[in-house]
Amino acid sequence: MNNRISGALRSPVTFSVLAGVVIGALFLLGTGADPVTAYQAVLTGALGADGIGSTLSTGTSVLGMALALAIPLRAGLINLGGDGQLVLGGITAAVTGLYVPLPAPLAVTLALLAGMAAGAAYAALAALCENHLGVPLLVSSLLLSYPAVSLASYLARYPLKEPGSSLPQTRALPEGVALPAFGDSTVTVGLVLVLLAAAGYWFTDRRTAFGYEIRMTGLNPRFSAYAGVERRGLTLKLMAVSGALSGLVGAIGVLSFPYRFVDGSLTAPGYTWTGLTAALLAAAAPLGTVIASLFFAVLQVGGLAMERTTEVPRELTQVLQAIVIVFLAARLRFPSRLWRRRKEAV
Repeated sequence: MNNRISGALRSPVTFSVLAGVVIGALFLLGTGADPVTAYQAVLTGALGADGIGSTLSTGTSVLGMALALAIPLRAGLINLGGDGQLVLGGITAAVTGLYVPLPAPLAVTLALLAGMAAGAAYAALAALCENHLGVPLLVSSLLLSYPAVSLASYLARYPLKEPGSSLPQTRALPEGVALPAFGDSTVTVGLVLVLLAAAGYWFTDRRTAFGYEIRMTGLNPRFSAYAGVERRGLTLKLMAVSGALSGLVGAIGVLSFPYRFVDGSLTAPGYTWTGLTAALLAAAAPLGTVIASLFFAVLQVGGLAMERTTEVPRELTQVLQAIVIVFLAARLRFPSRLWRRRKEAV
């Protein structure tokens, strides 16, 4: 136990988070604010009685997108098309909920499945572009996001637009076509679904041969190829799962308040990029991804409370996220260089 605690304290992640906190304190001092008061405001605003609901609601989307991007990242694949898969899942869930004549519980289930299917199919398209057309996944996934977001925006502004509304949004979903909420909060069953996805990711990663193949490919693609792992098939499977989770997050967003698809509401908070940051911070490890997602959700929600209390812009929390990742990258790169120099010296 002591060795584990000592290892955690010496880990690059711990160092990066502490470095971000210290540099953030210096920024606060530079603006004339009290760092202790500011950080207390962040924690109270995010984890207090008035803020915990918002943190869990935000954490649902952040964790969902972090898992979606961590799964291919575990194999060394970067999916930058989260926004496109997210909005396709959301608009598909909205169309399903509006036009499928089924009882409410069945309509909700079908909307979730339809959103996942739309996200999975679109992410698989990016994988096919790499496998058969030679377009790098980094490029294909990113560029495919733009037509998906534009299509969803067109549908929300014209064919599906709510009559008489000045906002680019669809009509509200029928009565009862919504995810159940916990009490009077904005936290829905979507959080449970995302946590189940995290548990499934952990089990696959740690207890199955497929999870071992994913980790092996991420650590050494050439060795995994020699071992018989088929790269194209793995890329297609991981991207489909990644897109399905992104589509699930979009569907959860539509089936929660305000129970409709609003153009820009799924992409404006930056869940995709926050999720990617959390996945990078955790090195795509299942448990680490959950913890990192909660950390960034706290920063995102607590930043609003800090702005009200100290008049420091909440954008400082985004600066903290960037600092953590920069220090993490530098910390991981420095030991490898030092090790190579020692070997050359010997």
